[in-house]
Amino acid sequence: MVRSFTADDEAQARTAHAELAAEGFDFCLGLEQSGTWSAWLDHLVEIERGRDLPPGWVPETFVGGFAGGTLVGRLSVRHRLNAHLAHVGGHIGYAVRPGHRRRGRASALLRHGLLVARGVGLERVLVTCTDTNVASARTIEGAGGELEDVVVVPGTGELKRRYWIATHG
Repeated sequence: MVRSFTADDEAQARTAHAELAAEGFDFCLGLEQSGTWSAWLDHLVEIERGRDLPPGWVPETFVGGFAGGTLVGRLSVRHRLNAHLAHVGGHIGYAVRPGHRRRGRASALLRHGLLVARGVGLERVLVTCTDTNVASARTIEGAGGELEDVVVVPGTGELKRRYWIATHG
């Protein structure tokens, strides 16, 4: 089940945030800057509405993926692209906690992301992954992703695969 985060999700989300931070991934975008869990939840509502956006941010839907009450991953759907997102970030980003991988969780999150994207008027979306992330590339391709190119991330030299996916069907 994919849903908005609530006050009851704080402990699980902070644990997930720490797990993914060990892999260099920001699970709860903007949590540290918000200060408190409550402020972060308010921040997510404002970002989805496109209000009080930090520099470089665009409106986005940010939700958690749950299985049996356990937080297994998260999904972000950017409602439009800026220059950075158009180059390496994409419309849809997702993450699955290490203990919940290889169970179809990423595919479920991406499928839900396509529904959200269609709901905000996007006919096709850009989804990216690190060139060496074979599992994510397979997930994207399994959802109908068509590889456009592989680009270099400015400043890091990391390679990113850029895929386009239609949000219909």
